[in-house]
Amino acid sequence: MIKRTLYFGNPAYLSLSNAQLVLRLPEVVKNDTLPSVVKKQFERTIPIEDIGVIILDNKQITITQGLLEKLMENNCAVIICDSTRMPAGLLLPLDVHSVQSERFRAQVDSSKPLRKQLWQQTVAAKIANQAAMLHRVEPAVEVSNMAAWARAVRSDDAMNLEARAAAYYWRNFFPECEGFVRHREGDAPNQLLNYGYAILRGVIARALVGSGLLPTLGIHHRNKFNAYCLADDIMEPYRPFVDEVVKHMVKKYGLLNDLTTEMKRDLLAIPTLDVKIEHKRSPLMVAASITTSSLARCYAGESKLISYPELA
Repeated sequence: MIKRTLYFGNPAYLSLSNAQLVLRLPEVVKNDTLPSVVKKQFERTIPIEDIGVIILDNKQITITQGLLEKLMENNCAVIICDSTRMPAGLLLPLDVHSVQSERFRAQVDSSKPLRKQLWQQTVAAKIANQAAMLHRVEPAVEVSNMAAWARAVRSDDAMNLEARAAAYYWRNFFPECEGFVRHREGDAPNQLLNYGYAILRGVIARALVGSGLLPTLGIHHRNKFNAYCLADDIMEPYRPFVDEVVKHMVKKYGLLNDLTTEMKRDLLAIPTLDVKIEHKRSPLMVAASITTSSLARCYAGESKLISYPELA
C-alpha cells in the first residue's frame, strides 16, 4: 500500500482517536461554548496505517504523546521544520523490526572491503542515474562521459568520480539558471533541492529503520555530528528523481527564493514518484524499502548487490 505524506503548515491540534489521526483547528478546540456536534464538523480524521511521512511546519502545532506513539509504532517519519520553514529535525521509531538486534550486529560487524564495495555500487548507480536524467531533461547535452564514469567507478570510489560527475551534471542541469552552483546556502533553486532532499532523506531513513538497520552508521558518510549517515549514503542514487521535480518547478514557477505552499505541495509528491526497480515500476517509497531490504541482506552475507532504482 502507498503511504501518504501529510503536510501541516497552519496552526493545528493533532491527536489520536481509534487508531486515527484527528486534526482540529486550535480555535475550535479552545472554544468550550461550541457543542460537541459542531466541533465534530471541524475535525478531519486519517487512518494511522495510511501515513508514511508527516511534515510539521508551524510553531503553533500541538501534537499529543499518544499520537506520536502510534505514529512510531507504524513506522512513520515525522519531519519538523524550523523558523525558516525548512526541515530541521527527523523523528523515527527505535523498534519496528523483529530481528533488529541481529541486523544491527551484522551492520556494525561489516567488513571494510564490503563497505567499500557497497559504496562503489552506490556511486555507480548515482552517476548512471544522473547521466540518464540529464539526457532526459537536456537532450542536447553530451552524457557519454558520465556513462563511462559510472562504469569506471572502483572500490570506495578511489578516483572520486562522484565529484567529477556532480560538477559536470550541475553545470548542465539548469541552463536557465545562469552560473548555477549546487550549494546548500546557494541561490534558487537550491532551496527547492534542499527541501526535496530533506523529504527524500526522511523516506530513506524510514525505510532503513523498517529494515532493521541503524541509520546513523554509514557506508561512506562518517560525520560524527550526523545522525543519519547511512540514509545520506543510500539516498544518493535517488537524488536525480528529486532533481527532475525541481527542474519542472523552475519551468512552472520561475526562480523564486521563497517556498510557497504550492511549491511545497509539488515537493510532497516525491514519495509517490514512479520509479523502476528490479525491472518493475514502484512508488519511490516502496522502492526505498526494496533498497534497504537488499542492503540488510548484504550485511547478513546473503547477497552482494544493493537494489537501486534505474531510470528507464
